[in-house]
Amino acid sequence: MLPVLTFEPIFKERIWGGRNLETLYGKRLPPGLPIGESWEISDRPGDESVVAAGPWKGKTLHQILQERPEELLGPLPETPKRFPLLIKIIDAREKLSLQVHPPALQAAQLGGEPKTEMWYVVRAGPAAELYAGLKRGVTRAEFEKQLALGSVAACFHRIPVKPGDALFLPSGRVHAIGAETMIFEVQQNSDTTYRVFDWNRAGASGRPRRLHLAESLASIDFADFEPALLPSAASPGRPGTIRPLVKDRLFQVSLRRLNPGGALALRGGRMSILGVVDGALRVSAGGQSTVLSAGGFCLIPACCGEAEAQAADATKIFANMAGQSCCSALNLGGAAAPPCRRREEFSPAPALAADGVAFLQVQLG
Repeated sequence: MLPVLTFEPIFKERIWGGRNLETLYGKRLPPGLPIGESWEISDRPGDESVVAAGPWKGKTLHQILQERPEELLGPLPETPKRFPLLIKIIDAREKLSLQVHPPALQAAQLGGEPKTEMWYVVRAGPAAELYAGLKRGVTRAEFEKQLALGSVAACFHRIPVKPGDALFLPSGRVHAIGAETMIFEVQQNSDTTYRVFDWNRAGASGRPRRLHLAESLASIDFADFEPALLPSAASPGRPGTIRPLVKDRLFQVSLRRLNPGGALALRGGRMSILGVVDGALRVSAGGQSTVLSAGGFCLIPACCGEAEAQAADATKIFANMAGQSCCSALNLGGAAAPPCRRREEFSPAPALAADGVAFLQVQLG
């Protein structure tokens, strides 16, 4: 039977990236490079997550899907060729390009893949914002006019954000992440992006990065005006609280909070991914347990039966770790990391009781 799985992150250099994955979460980044993405759970060709520990250490997620599809995902009408989700942490030191992912019909016509996603803001600078959809009243003709003038950003709806804000982005919604923003991203397993506008900046080669104007115009939903953030209300969840975020045919996402000592029973028969926003989480199943710190993710296979997620006692985890990074103290790899970036450089995350934990729970739709 498959155990709870953790994976080695896959780091992606991006011109807009930074080093906060290291300074906040203790991840061991390649030295001297701007890292914009950490692919925490991936089954992309050439970027297949590798199990980090346990009896399946060294196996790829793709191999496990091929060998144990029903144990991993539960009973499905048809086994997918690839794991259906891609989970990322995004560190946007600078703003990303204005872009769009094609809906299914357009993707088939253009030779790409559809991509619906959700963003959960985990850290945000004082001027952090997201770009999503169009300003009300912007027409395709006006959009194309501003595109030709190099001022198409004026057509985008801009949303100031703080930690805890979340946004759903169906395929076809134009969007971008603003500077000084860190996000947990849940998405379809796709890597098709059509770049609309890149702020007239140079890429790593010193030349402007390629735009995909014809593909973008074919993919944008020009009736998508001023989308709102997802609801912030949470309800009692026995124990702690639960905040439903997305219930889509592709995936479902909730934010859960547990107070110190709180434990949540997770019923078996359905695959779950847990990603820790703040605090520390102990995940137990089949007689084994894994501790995740902030920025850590695990996959609970459908075959695990009942699992338990419990708020871990961070004070015990930190004990005798004086002088080490608070991030590395909780890092499963145990690797030392530079001292944490001072939290006041970001807006503070929503308050938790001492040693409480907040985490995303992701399941297939």
